[in-house]
Amino acid sequence: MASGPERFLSATAHLPITPRRMPDSTHTAAEAAAAVGCEVGAIVKSLVFVAVHADDHREPLLALVCGDNRADIDTLAAVVGARIEKADANTVKKATGYSIGGVPPLGHATSVRTVVDRDLLRFETVWSAAGSAYDVFPAAPQQLVEWTGGELADIGTR
Repeated sequence: MASGPERFLSATAHLPITPRRMPDSTHTAAEAAAAVGCEVGAIVKSLVFVAVHADDHREPLLALVCGDNRADIDTLAAVVGARIEKADANTVKKATGYSIGGVPPLGHATSVRTVVDRDLLRFETVWSAAGSAYDVFPAAPQQLVEWTGGELADIGTR
């Protein structure tokens, strides 16, 4: 089976993405910012939740949030019209194909509804995981919105 970074490269081969392998872990936003040499806010946290709809239908939900923000669960629930639960590691892996700490914003195993923190637009370039806790890639935030088909919303809070 291919590694997370290999699967990411394959899934995004049609896009102008150039992942970089860091010598140190980028598992947390602070670690990623230190490794890349940018503000913590310019790190994209790919957070997987479960949206539980009124009919009890459960679907994975990806929130792309600035590294210096937390996802506002109440706002996220209002945006998607469902109750929000945290996803466990198995759900994250099943939905995205990646492990927590290396989940990229795109290139997933399944189609995952995505909501993008509007606060990411304050940066010219943001950095996201590229399939592992050591691999990242730069992109303009607007590119991430386009590539993910994500919905822009004010879901980040400090």
